[in-house]
Amino acid sequence: MSRVRFALAFLRNTWRGLTSMRTALVLLFLLAMAALPEALIPQRSLNPPQVDKYFQDYPEIAPVLDKIGVFEVFSSVWFASIYVLLFISLIGCLLPRCLEYFRQLRGRPARTPKNLRRMPHHAEATVDGTPDEVLAAARRRLRGWR
Repeated sequence: MSRVRFALAFLRNTWRGLTSMRTALVLLFLLAMAALPEALIPQRSLNPPQVDKYFQDYPEIAPVLDKIGVFEVFSSVWFASIYVLLFISLIGCLLPRCLEYFRQLRGRPARTPKNLRRMPHHAEATVDGTPDEVLAAARRRLRGWR
């Protein structure tokens, strides 16, 4: 029974870590850094002769770079794993928040306080003019304001 609890605790902690906003930001930064070799080193899909020239110019390091997929960055396993983890992280991060916002949107609005003077945008003023003039001035001033 303790192995099951240990496994569940491990999965729960992994899911919590993966779905945190900090992890999503780190994965986004890592994805940007992982895309840099595509801009700096020739890619097989775009320019195969340049890749062959790279193998001739750097015969020691080119096979190592080829094994880790630097010449095919966007189709490499490590790049795909980064963006799959990023998608999982973003979905796990945003879905609970969106559900909570949807519940609040569908719920009843907050009650208005009995004493409106406690509201942050409350103001009182004495104005000169007839009520119709004051209403017309207020409508002009508040036009387009929500």
